[in-house]
Amino acid sequence: MNEKKTLTDYQAAWLKAQKYCVYQERSQQEVRNKLYEWGVARKEVEILIAELISHNYINEERFALTLAGGKFRIKKWGKIKIKQALKMHQISDYCIKKALAQISEKDYENCIKQLIVKKWGKQSKKLSWEEEQKTYQFLYGKGFENDAVTRVLKDIKDGKT
Repeated sequence: MNEKKTLTDYQAAWLKAQKYCVYQERSQQEVRNKLYEWGVARKEVEILIAELISHNYINEERFALTLAGGKFRIKKWGKIKIKQALKMHQISDYCIKKALAQISEKDYENCIKQLIVKKWGKQSKKLSWEEEQKTYQFLYGKGFENDAVTRVLKDIKDGKT
């Protein structure tokens, strides 16, 4: 039989939650879900979350900054997709705005240019209408805003890159 082991001892749950949070940045919701998965009682979950926050194991703002920075630099996600990921973790609007503000406009536009160049080759290449539409769709899928994509594509067309 596949019985689920539950953590009934508060101290054991506290130590396991500490290790879980030290391994990488976690959101409150992520830790809450994990505690429920471990079988911790509902009333103890909220106490543990509060303790983890007070000892700085969980920090919503730090999590938001880390997630946004990583998804932008490593995965080359746009702000729309990053915002959706943060909302899935139930991060506050304040922290979402702060996390997105850390991405400079220059870096953001350079990222879009790099993705276009990677997709189509040389920057000076004139894109056909179909290629341009595929580029829009590709970049929208990565979470970039319409005006940012339009601005970068216009600069590429005008030879400003």
